[in-house]
Amino acid sequence: MEALTHRRKLVGIRHIVQGEPDDRFLLRPDFCRGIARLEQFGLAYDILIFPRHLPVAVEFARRFPRQRFVLDHLAKPFIKAGDIEGWARDLRDLAALDNVSCELSGMVTEADWHAWTPGQLTPYLDVAMAAFGAERLMIGSDWPVCMLAADDARTIAVVTGYVERLSEDERDLVLGLNAQRFWRLEAL
Repeated sequence: MEALTHRRKLVGIRHIVQGEPDDRFLLRPDFCRGIARLEQFGLAYDILIFPRHLPVAVEFARRFPRQRFVLDHLAKPFIKAGDIEGWARDLRDLAALDNVSCELSGMVTEADWHAWTPGQLTPYLDVAMAAFGAERLMIGSDWPVCMLAADDARTIAVVTGYVERLSEDERDLVLGLNAQRFWRLEAL
């Protein structure tokens, strides 16, 4: 792993926790031992979960206050069902930890694949913006999975359209600078 990180080819790790049968998988001692090693290699960790995992993710991220985490796909809220309250509460709890950022992606596949509109996604973006602020949000596409519900341009337009209401500096953060900083990438 040291050779890969030295060349900056590997910037982060992700495990598909949402697929684990144990809803408390993130807190398993052997998993946590592995996460504890990421910081020494400068690697970030992507938290790929469903809304039911958010309380566990809060406990998990608290255990590693110096580790950089990014929540993938807003924890996949149940947009199609219009379920927002419990997800919003738990998302705010996770956002209270300043070592966690959030990727604005994956929303179109959590909505009705054939009938979603940007307006249906706006309340979820509003919650994420209020919780994380423009300083810890970053655009993402969830390609190729997003293709189930929309092409790349329409998927990306959800976030680019939403951030039009922000200042130019805030737009720059969400649309690239936060990702560059988070992943410790060379200047884009």
